[in-house]
Amino acid sequence: MKILLYGLNYAPEITGIGKYSGQLGAWLNTKGHQVKVVTAPPYYPSWKISEGYNNWFKRETLKGVDVYRCPLYVPEQPTTFSRLLHLCSFVASSTWSLITLIRWRPKIVINVVPSLFSSFPAWLYCRITGAKFLIHVQDFESDAMFSLSDNSNESVAKKIWSKIEQFILSRADAVSTISNAMMDNAISKGVVASKVLLFPNWSEVSLFQNVQNTDEFKISLLGDREEKIILYSGNVGRKQGLELVIECAKISSTNDDQNLYVICGDGAGKKDLIGLTKKLNLTNVVFLPLQPYSDLPKLLAMADVHLVIQKPDVANAVLPSKLTNIFSVGGHAVITTHDDTEIGRLIKKFPGIAIPVKPEDCKALLLGIELASKEQKINNVAKNYAQTYLAKESVLNGFEENFKEIISA
Repeated sequence: MKILLYGLNYAPEITGIGKYSGQLGAWLNTKGHQVKVVTAPPYYPSWKISEGYNNWFKRETLKGVDVYRCPLYVPEQPTTFSRLLHLCSFVASSTWSLITLIRWRPKIVINVVPSLFSSFPAWLYCRITGAKFLIHVQDFESDAMFSLSDNSNESVAKKIWSKIEQFILSRADAVSTISNAMMDNAISKGVVASKVLLFPNWSEVSLFQNVQNTDEFKISLLGDREEKIILYSGNVGRKQGLELVIECAKISSTNDDQNLYVICGDGAGKKDLIGLTKKLNLTNVVFLPLQPYSDLPKLLAMADVHLVIQKPDVANAVLPSKLTNIFSVGGHAVITTHDDTEIGRLIKKFPGIAIPVKPEDCKALLLGIELASKEQKINNVAKNYAQTYLAKESVLNGFEENFKEIISA
């Protein structure tokens, strides 16, 4: 079957949406499907075009998949306005690649959001070629962007975008997304409930269980420090609110609680966090660069506590992809969340899978860290959940069955 995967992020990005889209494309190829991808050069989470790529049109083959790279504007410091320019620039360049692929005529187009801007040319492409149109929402970008903005003048833009969003989503043959709360969000935006599918993110569970040689790996990164490792790993961006971690580290340094706060990753907010740490003269905070995917199991396994930090306004607009691998490794996660969010409901359903704490509350986060650090090394509730619900092959087989039904409808 001919499948066109169309979205902003793809392999070799190893975090976030690019990781999942890359694994999806490669998996579909192994199942005998003919897959083509229209995407941008890798730039995330550093917001800089990756070494070995230039910001221009390029065609390459990755794991049997034809990948068409399209240039885009990449802001050094993303803001609401610069993100909009970023998304629009990809739509403009990628539309050309879609035009060149009209004669290929796929059976289905899987449009990964963000960017929802790209869904309009994707819809037109499907109308021309006769392909079915599936929008897969990894992140309700507008909800996240506007909730993070403190510019009251953007309320008009938000209302206009809401109308555009409803128009585009209602044109899809199906809309899939990664959580039940995000499914409800899609329905609230006008998508018919029968067209909304659950397609959760997954984990290569076997890679993250029974991980060996973590002590040697820890020494290679941190030396012979003996404190408990409180790890945040992932995108160091604005929506995480990681200033809270620095605030906790400041209190920990005065309490002499033997915690080492490790922030591993890259992103638009990293420079400011490093500056804040230096200003406060904190010696219990370490910043590490983004680690290769092959080392991720060891990185996660060496941690005593995992931090999943979100600002409350985006809790149901995005679902942290890092959770799948934290659960797989049997990690103890402390998550800033409210009870009525997707994560909050998950914790209620599976007691012990993680510790919820009040968002943007340093005392609550410190208490959660203290409770988690007293647990045994392996969180068996999280580990068993991953084995049952997050295994890559099971999730992707289910998705394949869903889009086959869409095509045959």
